[in-house]
Amino acid sequence: MFDKISEIFKDGLWNKNPGLVQLLGLCPLLAVTSTAANALGLGIATIAVLTISNLLISAVRRLLKAEVRIIIYVIIIASVVTCVQLCMQAYTAELYEALGLYISLIVTNCIIIARAEIFASRNSVFYSALDGFANGLGFTAVLLFIGGVREIIGKGTLFSGMDQLIGESGRNLQINIFSADDGLLIAILPPGAFITLGLLVAAKNYLDNRLYIKNSSKKRDSESTIVTE
Repeated sequence: MFDKISEIFKDGLWNKNPGLVQLLGLCPLLAVTSTAANALGLGIATIAVLTISNLLISAVRRLLKAEVRIIIYVIIIASVVTCVQLCMQAYTAELYEALGLYISLIVTNCIIIARAEIFASRNSVFYSALDGFANGLGFTAVLLFIGGVREIIGKGTLFSGMDQLIGESGRNLQINIFSADDGLLIAILPPGAFITLGLLVAAKNYLDNRLYIKNSSKKRDSESTIVTE
């Protein structure tokens, strides 16, 4: 049980991260990451939708006919997105206005359909909910990193606009690093998102290759030790 839970989180956060490895959900990933607050807001919404939709789809998976399963998945996901959308309108209206259409577009996010078809339709409710949470968390981490980097380079701040997400106390979280006049404009424009994502993917691939080489070297040393003995 613990091995499977560990595997689910490793896959969602690193090995099969939807944003870095599968490159799914790039539209919102690149469009709303001009600030860390916007990225975090969309990330939390995505975590909620992924977790709840995975849970519900897993709960009804044995009742669905193969011919209509995708349609039912979309109906369930759309219903969950609508609930999340209404909650955001009620409690984080300013953030909802800032994210705009991209909240509704969660319905068409490839990550959610993919996890429903690949995992939730074949596993128990518990593991499916964990899988949704882990993949949502991995996607949110990528959103937050890209949003933070772009905001720092482009505006000289970090966590500006957090009051839209958590209320007035969020104003105290803003970090001013340098004047906005000294920022690099391209960082907060669409090309900045592509460049940041590309560098992040390259960094992950580099770390994976280094780890693979290190593990291969250890394996060869272990095998040579056994042969010598």
